Amino acid sequence: MIVVIMAEKSLNSNLHKANKAKKDEFYTQLIDIEKELKHYKEQFRGKVVYCNCDDPFESNFFKYFASNFNALGLKKLIATSYKPSPIANTQLGLFGNDKTLKQSKGRPKNTANKFIINEVNDLDNDGAFDLRDIAEQLKTNKNNEWSPMEGDGDFRSLESVELLKQADIVVTNPPFSLFREYAAQLIEFNKKFIILGDQNATTTKDFFKLLKENKLWLGYDNGGTKWFQVPDDYDIETESRIKIENGIKFFSMGRIVWYTNLDTTKRHNNLILYKKYSPEEYPKYDNYEAINVDKVNDIPMDYNGVMGVPITFLDKYNPDQFEIIGQTHSGDISAEVELLRKDPEHKHRGIVHGESKEKFARILIRNKKPQK
Repeated sequence: MIVVIMAEKSLNSNLHKANKAKKDEFYTQLIDIEKELKHYKEQFRGKVVYCNCDDPFESNFFKYFASNFNALGLKKLIATSYKPSPIANTQLGLFGNDKTLKQSKGRPKNTANKFIINEVNDLDNDGAFDLRDIAEQLKTNKNNEWSPMEGDGDFRSLESVELLKQADIVVTNPPFSLFREYAAQLIEFNKKFIILGDQNATTTKDFFKLLKENKLWLGYDNGGTKWFQVPDDYDIETESRIKIENGIKFFSMGRIVWYTNLDTTKRHNNLILYKKYSPEEYPKYDNYEAINVDKVNDIPMDYNGVMGVPITFLDKYNPDQFEIIGQTHSGDISAEVELLRKDPEHKHRGIVHGESKEKFARILIRNKKPQK
């Protein structure tokens, strides 16, 4: 009986892990990568880039850096794949539609692998450098560009951490279910990064602290819906969020944003304010010593007190123009926020005029240079 129970528990655990892995398997489209990374080109020059959640035969991050290796002036490109991956080695990906290349003995088996590229050249002598040269380079593996990993390629493994230590900049789409742990690791090892993540991560205690302390911020391309390639058996009830193009399944997500700690020109642009404060339009919270602002564009130009603004403010945040104090969230027990609470015993989100429904989580800010 005990054996049966243990086996059933193990089976359930394995099924849970497999389902979790499938739900984390979102492959970013090349167009989205190009739209974001074009803003950082000079910051990549002479750097070691690490894509530590990326099977090169599936990942557009690897394809972007491999095909732009010389143009960006990279010193080295490192990538690690993860096993098991629901779509590992199932796409032609890097090798295009050439059936001879598809059957190449140079293609890694379904194991975790590491890829280290120090230089790229025109290997097929066609006078141009493109992904076919990368395919040929990996196929021959003359300079040991790829080799199997001892473990499963998890970003937390000792192997992956040793590679992380070599990196200057990490760029990838990490597992969404492990996003906060992933970001914390990058901060711990003092790495520069450009990564995709859920906007709602900004409301969690530890991650919000990083934003507040200016240890990371939002990148450039954060508006609208992004479509990610997913495994063929990935399915949800909302049909409008699934589409199939050329036999490939895509899933849409509307709150995925870029996070980085590389400097951006965007975060030094002042948010243009045009409205003036009035008590009628900007009521104070019943439970916070702050006014409520429902839209970022409606932030009053002349108010010098604390304001609660939507989390979308973070996409417009200029640390020279505003100070982030905290958030109207029960998890924020910082001294600054506690001073603003009118009822410290009941840590609700913002309430206006005795309404029973709380406002959505707000970022508490102060304008450093209010206009008159």
